[in-house]
Amino acid sequence: MKLNILNALSIFKNRLFSRQFLMITLVISFFFIYSPALAMPSNVTVKNVKFFSEGDSLAGTLFKPDNISAAVVLVHGSGQEKRMIELATLLAKNGIAVFTFDKRGVGESGGTYAGPEVGTNNVDSQNLNLLSSDVSAAVNVLSKYLLNDKILIGLMGGSQAGWIIPLAAGKNKNIKFMTIFSGALITVKKQLRFQFYTNGNSKFWDTHSEEDARKHIMNDPDKYEFIDTDPRESLSKLSIPGLWIFGGKDIQVPVNLSIEYLNSLKSRNKNYEYKLYPELGHNTAFSGSDEPVNYAIKWIRNIKSSN
Repeated sequence: MKLNILNALSIFKNRLFSRQFLMITLVISFFFIYSPALAMPSNVTVKNVKFFSEGDSLAGTLFKPDNISAAVVLVHGSGQEKRMIELATLLAKNGIAVFTFDKRGVGESGGTYAGPEVGTNNVDSQNLNLLSSDVSAAVNVLSKYLLNDKILIGLMGGSQAGWIIPLAAGKNKNIKFMTIFSGALITVKKQLRFQFYTNGNSKFWDTHSEEDARKHIMNDPDKYEFIDTDPRESLSKLSIPGLWIFGGKDIQVPVNLSIEYLNSLKSRNKNYEYKLYPELGHNTAFSGSDEPVNYAIKWIRNIKSSN
């Protein structure tokens, strides 16, 4: 009887140890799979950094290759976005230093997040300017860690970042170029008119014409009242190069109208370019095609070599 009890206890201990070992193994495996530092090649240094902006502590990650061709701060679109590790990793592997941070009030960043999920307006002038100040502060962090004022620092982002990036560039002279995916060159209110009109319908352009869309954008009453932002006001004052990448089937940003406004700025000797992918939608940077991001990387390298 005593022997049976001892055997039972031994079996229980072995099973308990096996479960503990399995849990430890899973935790270790999770760390090795998802740690950005361990996913990096040996010539890229990864460092977590905290910094202050407008009285709040924000948190991000710095990716620093040994041989840096250029550097960027990644700028968020709308929503509760954390640091963009996957995109930062890709850029770092291509010799571009990156600083990416959690949006204020999200992840490890302090401050208050403003957005539709919490019943607030995240596209009014006050919030866009606040977010652009966060970006400007992040640029100063990146500049400090580069220790080389010959390396050009730029901004890269998509969607809502199309309004934030020009505001940030106007605040910080360290910003030397802009790369914007699917960013509107129309006012926030007009963009909202278009977005409400398309109503998330991926087949919108199969049943509507450019004329239909423009008529709605110019004449539809606004659903919300707030201080508007026109990116062309900021862009007209900047002298840095800029690249916009658009998808022809975008149903959140009126691409043809944005390109028309961009060409108007170019006619005033602004160094602005665009690349159109007719078959892509709004998320050009995160589509099934690698081409938009690869095109942006090549463009950034050309900016570097031309200065």
